[in-house]
Amino acid sequence: MWTSQKDVTIWRKPSEEFNGYLFKAQGVIDDVVNSIIDHIRPGPCRLDWDSLMTSMDILEHFEENCCVMRYTTASQLWNIISPREFVDFSYTVGHKEGLLSCGISLDWSEKRPEFVRGYNHPCGWFCVPLKDNANQSLLTGYIQTDLRGMIPQSAVDTAMASTLINFYEDLRRALKKA
Repeated sequence: MWTSQKDVTIWRKPSEEFNGYLFKAQGVIDDVVNSIIDHIRPGPCRLDWDSLMTSMDILEHFEENCCVMRYTTASQLWNIISPREFVDFSYTVGHKEGLLSCGISLDWSEKRPEFVRGYNHPCGWFCVPLKDNANQSLLTGYIQTDLRGMIPQSAVDTAMASTLINFYEDLRRALKKA
């Protein structure tokens, strides 16, 4: 375990994909699997609650749960990390008793000069109901984000941990309002 705050536990280990870390985030959410994944997957609902995201556009839609999306993120750590833009392939599928929403960044030729283009190596969120309480779910995320640019690794590590904890807090608040 690397850190644990506000009922969210974060682990990290060196990534096999790039010169950074694979982060694992895990926490219990007071809601059912479908509602949680509906809030996480690409779409208008995500912008309503995710405080890090500043925009999201679906660039290509292949089928109901499969798309290419472009999204931007706010600056972090008092602007040490400037706003980022990502273009990701996203796919959501049922797996056993839960749902898996996974993605990976694509090389997309159109770039906006006001953003640094970040890159998500294979990532995903897996959500399963708790065996003893079907109204609660265990949400586990695996994130390997290369923020790119000239950022000290210690700043990236701090930003990733706090961003993941805030993600769970924002999601929990949004689900209570829903």
